[in-house]
Amino acid sequence: MKAIFIAYNQAYNQEIVELLEHLGQRGYTVWQEVGGRGSVDGEPHLGSHAWPTQNHALLSVLEDSLAPKVMEELRKTDAANKALGLRAYVIPVEDAL
Repeated sequence: MKAIFIAYNQAYNQEIVELLEHLGQRGYTVWQEVGGRGSVDGEPHLGSHAWPTQNHALLSVLEDSLAPKVMEELRKTDAANKALGLRAYVIPVEDAL
């Protein structure tokens, strides 16, 4: 199994959830109002007066075969919406309950 960790602008939450559902991935956990700043050229999303935007973070555990499909769709979504500030990481899952 794999886990995909996704961080993105909170305004795009519905799009990310719908992307997962479209691919048949039902389960996920979302953390709301997560602060951060992109490592390359992203603006800070800190929920402050100066930087009011915030992120959400999502973790979904899925079958190995689905991970590349999800990443491919996330790449397409990121390319089409640079304001999304999307970052995604695939992490191996050694055990699950």
